[in-house]
Amino acid sequence: SDNWEGRLTFKCFDQHESNVTSSDENIDRGNWASKREYMLSMIGYAVGLGNVWRFPYLAYKNGGGAFLIPYFIMLAVAGIPMFFLESSFGQFCSQGPINVWRSLPIFQGVGVAMVAVSVLMAIYYNVIIAYSLYYLFASFQFPLPWSDCFDCCFTIMYQVCNITTAASWSEPILTGNMTLWENHTCPEKDIISIPIQSPSEQYWDLVTLQRSSGLDETGPVVWHLALCLLLGWLLVAAALYKGIQSSGKVVYFTATFPYVVLLILLIRGLTLEGARDGIEFYIGSKSNLTKLAESEVWRDAATQIFYTLSLAGGGVTALSSYNKFHNNVFKDALTVCLTNCGTSVLAGFTIFSILGHMAHVSGKPVSEVALSGFGLAFIAYPDALSKLPISPLWSILFFFMLLTLGLDTQFAGVEVISTCLVDAFPKTLKSKRPIISVGTCSILFLLGLPCVTQAGIYWVILMDQFGTGFVLLITALLELIGVFYIYGGNRFIKDIEMMIGTRHSIFWLWWRACWFFISPAIITMILVWSWLTFRPPSYGTVQYPAWGVALGWCMITFCLLWIPLVAVWKIFHAQGNPWKRLCAVCSPVEGWGPYLDVHRGERYADGGQVDGKNSVQLPDNVYYISNDQTHL
Repeated sequence: SDNWEGRLTFKCFDQHESNVTSSDENIDRGNWASKREYMLSMIGYAVGLGNVWRFPYLAYKNGGGAFLIPYFIMLAVAGIPMFFLESSFGQFCSQGPINVWRSLPIFQGVGVAMVAVSVLMAIYYNVIIAYSLYYLFASFQFPLPWSDCFDCCFTIMYQVCNITTAASWSEPILTGNMTLWENHTCPEKDIISIPIQSPSEQYWDLVTLQRSSGLDETGPVVWHLALCLLLGWLLVAAALYKGIQSSGKVVYFTATFPYVVLLILLIRGLTLEGARDGIEFYIGSKSNLTKLAESEVWRDAATQIFYTLSLAGGGVTALSSYNKFHNNVFKDALTVCLTNCGTSVLAGFTIFSILGHMAHVSGKPVSEVALSGFGLAFIAYPDALSKLPISPLWSILFFFMLLTLGLDTQFAGVEVISTCLVDAFPKTLKSKRPIISVGTCSILFLLGLPCVTQAGIYWVILMDQFGTGFVLLITALLELIGVFYIYGGNRFIKDIEMMIGTRHSIFWLWWRACWFFISPAIITMILVWSWLTFRPPSYGTVQYPAWGVALGWCMITFCLLWIPLVAVWKIFHAQGNPWKRLCAVCSPVEGWGPYLDVHRGERYADGGQVDGKNSVQLPDNVYYISNDQTHL
């Protein structure tokens, strides 16, 4: 049009520099290369270590098969609605968890809090990946090193008595439930005693962790864990080198391989003697329906759904922001959530079939070998694997599965940080995505070094308990309040319909009920219950010092403090009297809406007219033309 003459600038984009391809709908920001890569990345992000080492134990503890009833109810009323909300939010505006709050500037601190949580999670989560790598490498031995505790005992004697030869210390003397090692060359005070432990527990404490007595005793860096941590970050940096263009290819393997291993281990486990006893303890005839009357069961079900789907951490929003605008986000959310929970159930069968065999071999009830968290992954399960024929093979498969489960989740956690940085400074950082990815991983590696000292496990547990729990619940609750009570639930539903098409009012009736009432009520319940039942962290019998607990509360404060600080900052920089300022920061900023003008429609049109039709307002008056000239 003649009235555009002199105001247009043509700019050619180097597709390699901008990390986009000619098939991308969003030439400026890039899209997933295919729907499969997005779905695999989402499933890999949601399906993590919690599906394998936490869900089976929770099911056993809370009535076995009866636990599946509250579990799937909580999935329907809290898990899927929150996942649908976050993925829709990111896809609609094609922005990360901070910039999506341009829809409601006063709540932009919620996005900053999500990024702060992602930083803390990325630091300690990669340490768990380092543990998996170490056990993976250790599995290439026969017999498995944790099948015999001789080396463990020698290590502790050497450290305490400074013995240089094994001949200078005596055989163990068993006394009750303690093992006494007496060395005649050591002073009387150097005689040591340790509780009787299984070989796998001794290997975990004394060889892998070289664990100190508590958080007060940091000790030196455990170098084999530090090297594994470095390798873990190299793997993450390599996968994220070009953002979603490279990580989308890696997930073809990392997101599917765990299912192959789970099925192999399940088939093997079901053929073992005692496997049926394990399944019975999991969800068999010993299921206890009376447990449904206990409030704690429902709390555990809601908590597990919330954390296993990785909600309120920014990852769901960041990954979905690279979708094409008209992608059916509702169908995707439903698929990912159901796949995630199905994986938990499958993992339970796999874990308990082998734990049942372990209980049969050791002559113990399943209840004594059914552990959760680190105890299951690095003590109970290695012990069970060491008793199987061809034990190194099964051990390699199991720990490689843990590695791939951890990497998928870590990819999305680091992607949250990179996406927010690029969204905040698009002109400067858009073409420097490899530098951003490598730089982020390098900094997080250095921050994670305290977690691979002899007191490292205490730091990991401290960050896990304080750095995520309360913060994620609060940010999720604020997310619901901000979107549906301030931005407007009806407005948000119309935004979704711009992407997936108009739906009948009956369709939205259920989602309105969840978003406005049910999900906020459930999250509030979990938050209050968690507060009332809060106990200071501990590792086994080791209690944390007061300063360690105080540091944990400082982590929570650091993450949540951004919410009021950003709100005050936004109000201070608004124009007008106090009321007008408040109204301004509670309304979308100018230009809010779909990222591309072609998708803005009449609801978000800028109002210009060209030849009697709605014109397209170009960002910064620039045409972006792809190399093959198929995208304007």
